[in-house]
Amino acid sequence: MQWKNGDTTNGQVVAGGNGAGNGLHQLNGPADVLIDKETDSLIICDAGNRRVVRWSRRSGTTQGEILIDDIDCQGLAMNEQRYLYVSDLVKGEVRRYKFGETIGTLVAGGNGVGAGLNQLQYPTYLFVDRQRNVYVSDCWNNRVMKWNKGAKEGIVVAGGQGTGS
Repeated sequence: MQWKNGDTTNGQVVAGGNGAGNGLHQLNGPADVLIDKETDSLIICDAGNRRVVRWSRRSGTTQGEILIDDIDCQGLAMNEQRYLYVSDLVKGEVRRYKFGETIGTLVAGGNGVGAGLNQLQYPTYLFVDRQRNVYVSDCWNNRVMKWNKGAKEGIVVAGGQGTGS
């Protein structure tokens, strides 16, 4: 949904809106979205369909385009160089993609699901800073991890002491 500034009652469907499903004109449990300003499009983590899709923001767009398939995505981020970062909650990893790539480069986790400093367990939301360090909300480990560019393990920057009260 897109909401114009100040208008709290008239939202506009800009992607999906055709019921849950796996058609290119449908979404199923979208978990995250970002705007690619260069292409004026939405990049959507279509979690229920295990894919990342792109929908143009131009009027008349009726379907998306699959960018990455067969991924249990939950979170998305894009850096200034337009690399796309995607968390895979089942594999416990974050990968960086150039547009057109389907495999990507591992940048966090990737050592099985777990609580080690080189592991993630249900990674969700992401942030990438200007130095290409990746911050990962590591949901089931109750922590936020920072993975420096090229690092083999992360650093706990928040939480990590068990479930809070």
